[in-house]
Amino acid sequence: MPLTTTTPGADGPRRRRVLAGGAAALLTAAGTAVLAGCSSADAGAAEHSSAAKRLRERAGRDAAALLERYDATIAAHAPLAARLRPLRAEVARHAEAFGSAKASPSPSASPSAPPVSVPREEKAALAALADAERRTADARTSALGQAPPELARLLASVAAAGAAHAYLLAGGAA
Repeated sequence: MPLTTTTPGADGPRRRRVLAGGAAALLTAAGTAVLAGCSSADAGAAEHSSAAKRLRERAGRDAAALLERYDATIAAHAPLAARLRPLRAEVARHAEAFGSAKASPSPSASPSAPPVSVPREEKAALAALADAERRTADARTSALGQAPPELARLLASVAAAGAAHAYLLAGGAA
């Protein structure tokens, strides 16, 4: 039987390979940093694009419409006011976040918009409000694909809150 010996490290990486690999890793990291800088600049421009502005305005109008629905429901069903005020306050903050001029801290009727019809029964009124929250949340979720990163995060967060509102309004059985 022939005796074969190998020297330690003969199959391991050589110094040149280690140095070349390290240089490649540094170049890759530097390239990634340059690309990230470019993409964040692009994202900043996208946040101020006309498409982003239209998405933000639509989300603000949707929030203002929800506020009007909350106000009408509170006016029609005073016993629900304590239950609805915290949700309405969140919707007002959402409207402010989207830059809606109609975001008011207290319920007030808008003279330019037609009155919101509210069902006579409390349970039906809550169901209608939950449905409006659900539709608005779905619209915001659908808009995520066209939104730049910061606006997409805001839309996603507010859509999640709207879905939670719908769940709460439906009595936990959405």
